[in-house]
Amino acid sequence: MELNKELLPGVFIDPRIMETEMGPIEYDLTEGDGPVVLSCHGGIGGMDQARVMVGWLDPAEYRLLSPSRPGYLGTPLDSGRTMEEQADLFARLLDALKIDRTAVVSASAGGPPGYMFALRHPDRVWALVAIDSVSGYYDLPETAGPIAQAIFTSQLGQKIIKMIGERKPELFLQQLFTAESYFTKEQIKAHIDHVLGAPEALTFMKAFMETMNPYNPRKPGTENDMAIYREYTHLPLEGIRCPTLVVHGTQDSDVKLYDGVYAHEHIAGSERFWIEEGSHLGFWLSPNAHTAQAAAREFLKRHRPE
Repeated sequence: MELNKELLPGVFIDPRIMETEMGPIEYDLTEGDGPVVLSCHGGIGGMDQARVMVGWLDPAEYRLLSPSRPGYLGTPLDSGRTMEEQADLFARLLDALKIDRTAVVSASAGGPPGYMFALRHPDRVWALVAIDSVSGYYDLPETAGPIAQAIFTSQLGQKIIKMIGERKPELFLQQLFTAESYFTKEQIKAHIDHVLGAPEALTFMKAFMETMNPYNPRKPGTENDMAIYREYTHLPLEGIRCPTLVVHGTQDSDVKLYDGVYAHEHIAGSERFWIEEGSHLGFWLSPNAHTAQAAAREFLKRHRPE
């Protein structure tokens, strides 16, 4: 990763490698003395995507820990191929950084390692926010189609997406909402108009698009996720005991709403926030994004350790 790269206005990352007994892991950690929040990124991601994901949190209130999961960017796949190993790797990272406890914010394919971390290391997690997170079997969405799948999961395809996003953001959003939602044509148009007219949403879209480039150093992790998630039925979420908020878009066609419903129903005492007319990225790119983010901030504030 490029050192001191600006991801969002005024938001920079300083990639570092921590050697642990399980292997190296790449991460960024903001300064400060507030409680730690670990961001668990999704597919085609990395530490940059992890940091962009939690742009709705104030780094003056929390220390934001953004690791690259195994197979993504500077973290080799051998540091943790299974979700259990990735959860244990997070624990080893906390050990090395001398951090006792953290909250976890997971999204999409980052759901399983986030859930597993809370399951396997309950004394290390003070709260969990799962955003449109995988909780069981997963395969590429049927709404994407083979052409869109090929574009999103190739080096050349990502270059094309980046070019389109920079020159014609409305075309990128058209493809994104078509692939990641069960929207009607009218709903797609309404969401495109919303993003183009909302500076924060448009800034997130452009930043998120950047976090999928280049694709090749993200390919091993993405392919590993896909291979493992096709073997799941459901994760054993009944064992999670930390305060949990499950957030999900009602019209997410990538990670279906039933993943969120399953998590909410199987984690005792969990809270939920369904984003009405929310796509897979509805937490950031919908008219209800501000309300959803405010609910997540309030949840973390309520469970923030003294």
